[in-house]
Parts: sequence; C-alpha cells; structure tokens
Amino acid sequence: MTINNNPENKQAEPGRKITLDVNNMFAARLGEEQGIRKSQVAELKPRAREVHYRIQEQKPGFARLPYRQDKVVSRIREMADERAGDYDNFVVLGIGGSALGNIALQTALNDPYYNLNTGSREGYPRLFVPDNVDPERFAALLDLLDLERTVFNVISKSGSTAETMSLYLLAREAVAEEVGQERVAEHFIATTSRDSGYLIEIAEREGYPSFSIPDDVGGRFSVLTPVGLLSAAFTGVNISELLAGAAEMAERCRMEDIWENPAYLHGALQYLAYQEGKIMSVMMPYSHALKDLADWYRQLWAESLGKEVNRRGERVNVGPTPIKALGATDQHSQVQLYMEGPYDKIITFIEVENYRRNLEMPELYRDLDGLNYLGGHSLARLLNTEKQATERALTKRGRANATIKVSEVSAFTLGQLFYLLEMETAFVGELFDINTYNQPGVELGKNYTYGILGREGYQDKKSEFKDWSDPDPELIL
Repeated sequence: MTINNNPENKQAEPGRKITLDVNNMFAARLGEEQGIRKSQVAELKPRAREVHYRIQEQKPGFARLPYRQDKVVSRIREMADERAGDYDNFVVLGIGGSALGNIALQTALNDPYYNLNTGSREGYPRLFVPDNVDPERFAALLDLLDLERTVFNVISKSGSTAETMSLYLLAREAVAEEVGQERVAEHFIATTSRDSGYLIEIAEREGYPSFSIPDDVGGRFSVLTPVGLLSAAFTGVNISELLAGAAEMAERCRMEDIWENPAYLHGALQYLAYQEGKIMSVMMPYSHALKDLADWYRQLWAESLGKEVNRRGERVNVGPTPIKALGATDQHSQVQLYMEGPYDKIITFIEVENYRRNLEMPELYRDLDGLNYLGGHSLARLLNTEKQATERALTKRGRANATIKVSEVSAFTLGQLFYLLEMETAFVGELFDINTYNQPGVELGKNYTYGILGREGYQDKKSEFKDWSDPDPELIL
C-alpha cells in the first residue's frame, strides 16, 4: 500500500481558481427537449445586467466581508493563539446559519477524524457543534466534556433564539457547578449583535468576551463573519486565507456579463431551468471533505429563495428545492432516481483534482477479472472516474448537470466556494424578484414556539395554537 501525503492544508498556497463547467446544461449535449439554448441566455442578458447593477447598488453585507474584517480577524487570531491551549474542547452553541457553516469549515479543512486524532490537532481543541436541542444528545455531550477545559461559543444575533439560548442556560449551569460562579466567564464567548439583543446584555453582565455579527449579514450568509471564523481559528484554520479566497471570487463576480461571471452563469442556468420545470437543485460533491458544504448550501438556497410573495406583494410561491448528495455514496442511493425519474432536477457536481492524501491499491488477485483492474489505481482516481462516469451517464439520459472543479480543498478554495454560492443565491433571488434576505416562514414557526412556551408578547400565538391543535380523534390511528 502506498500513501501519499500532500502538504498540510494549514500551509496551503493560495492562487488557484475554481472553475465552472456548464456544457452539460445545454441543448448541444442534452438535446433540444431538455437542454437550454444559448439564445435563452442571450435573451436574459439585459435583465441580468439590471440585476448586476441592483446588487452593486444594494451592497449586500456578505459581499463586503472579504474586505472589511482586518481588525476582527486580528482579534480572533490573537484570542485563538492566546487561549487555544487553555481548552481541550470548543463547543459552538448555535443553529441553522450559526452552526452549518462551522461544521462545513471543520469537515473541509481539518482531519476527517480531527476530534479523535490528537496528532493532527497539534494542540488545538476538539470542536463540537450540537446544532439541535435533542435532550439525549446534549446531555451526553455535557457528560463527555471536562468542563474545566471547555469553552462555549454562544451564537445568536437576537439572543432570544430558543434552541441556542436553551443550550446556553444548561451549559452555564453545568459550568458554574463545575468551576464555580466566579470562573464562569472564562468558559463562554458571545457572538451576537453589536448594540442590541439579549445576548450582548448577558455578555456585558457576565463579563464574557464578545464578537459582533454585522447587522447587514443574515445568519445563512454569516460563515465568513466571526460566526464561522472563531471556531475555525480555534481549530487551526488559516482564516486570512479563507477571506483571501472569498476576495478572489468576489473579483470574478464583479463582471456584469453572464458569460464571464461564474455566479451569474450558474445562477442564470438554474433560473432558466426552473422555468422549464427543473425545480430541484442537487449539490453532489465527490469529496467527503465537502459533504457539509452541501448541507450549508441547502439552507442558503432554501431559506433565501423559497418565498410566498414577490417584492410587489404578489403571491408567487417560488423556490427551487435544494438536495444534498455525496459521491460516490449516493450513486448507490439517489442516482437511480436522478437517472430515470422525473426531469425535474439539476445536479451540480463538485470535483476535486488533487487530494491532500491518496492511497494506491495493490495489484492482488490478478486471476480475478472482476477485481484485477483496480490494482495500480488510486482511490482518488477511482472516485473522480466514478464522478465522470456518472456525469456522462446523466448527460446521455438528458439530465441537466454542471461541475464546479476545485484544484484542491484548502482555506483559499473554500472561501471561493462560499462566496460563489452566496453571490449566485443573491443573483437568482433578484431574477425571481423576491426578498432574498428575509425568512417570514421561519419566523412564524418561531413565534408559535414563543407563544406555547409563554414568552411575553406572544399570547395571541398561544391562543391560536390552542384553537388549532384540538384534533379529530377519527384521524388518529
């Protein structure tokens, strides 16, 4: 067995661009019935140009993150350098956009068994992101941790997020019991709004260090703020490289021409395909390191683009449904549907050219024809060949697909991917003429929760729920 170790990610050299290949979205490969014609893209160009200048005028908060965080990056790195050795465990208390980006960063940039492998951690703390209020799971985590060697990063812009703050209350009580009230502040960091909300009030009252989430950056766009940067820095990720990669992609996304802007081109094709009934968007990385990027993308796409009304208040009920998949795992669970089911999906592959480690298969069992062909090939070659074969098979069946190709998974290339997908989402939202940045459907569910649990000011939601929740017994079996 041959093992090749590439240079460690933390020292990865920046500069390599990611590429977008959309050949398999067009009629030349898919046929006229399923493929998009270049003339359709040309017809969209005047509108896309308007959208481009609208985005430039709006100056969305996420688009400015690569350029405006030098001071906060310095502060984060200073804290991580000074305090990382004080802790064995770094726990993120957050949900949705306050958790998924942290998980995606960790999975992509650190050892696959980071928490178990003390050698690969190099003294950095383990990372835990509970991202739910399942009582069994959180109780087991508290049982596992040495709380004297644990820091909790509480992430909530409002400080009233039920899931996050309930875990905070439990964690604070457990820490106080373990180390005493006078040392509680050593074990918590708040990431929240700068000037308002309950969490900043708690941080000031308790003496917790705090980091600010920019007011103009929503949760699902916040991975490149302290929301994601803090846990990344504490686990050894080069966050300056992450932002440098985002800045590289931001420059590419300044182009107003669809054909020169990867975010606009991929977004335009998704939009045009949606109009023709392809209402599901599958992201399928052929890299385990990027599997949680697909999970992060799923929230970004769903919460941003799934809207009941457009900007004029007209009911439109739009939104492509995002689906996460993983190659080659989901070749054996999902691809049968993608290949022969309804023509309602676009598949976006992510292909990695150079893996940080590789394994070459030994040439054994040469007399077995169904096995001997594997000898001498590497696992990276096998994985990418499976991607290319799946891509070819889908295209032959008239199934729309595109490929984002990454030279290697590094902080720099991951920063590019985050920015590309965020800008694509903003662009598609403008094409749909919706508010990309709100989430009224999510807020309604939160308000019912507040009412049922007795939060002041939400009594009407409690009454509403009580009236609704009286079931017909005949319909319960």
